[in-house]
Amino acid sequence: MKETHYFDLVYDVTRLIPKGRVTTYGAIADYLALGSARMVGWALNHLPKNNDVPAHRVINRKGELSGKLQFPSPTTMEERLVAEGIEVRDDKVVHFDRVFWHPKEIEA
Repeated sequence: MKETHYFDLVYDVTRLIPKGRVTTYGAIADYLALGSARMVGWALNHLPKNNDVPAHRVINRKGELSGKLQFPSPTTMEERLVAEGIEVRDDKVVHFDRVFWHPKEIEA
């Protein structure tokens, strides 16, 4: 599988995350049945500038904003989540279990 193809698959799934919801790197990897959570993070880390992929909605399995340093400022990820109605405290999504979205919900 070519790296670019994998990146595109990750970006396509990430675009499906509903506004006001979050998912994890692992959930995307699980849904794609290709690679690992780290590979999803690697793909999102290589997003081109000025893209339409809501990468701010992808967090780690503990609900932490582990990718925040990949944004224009360390607070950008939190600001975008809060603007969508997601509460964040100490770089962690509050009520993570309530706002978590798994890509398999697409099939439901």
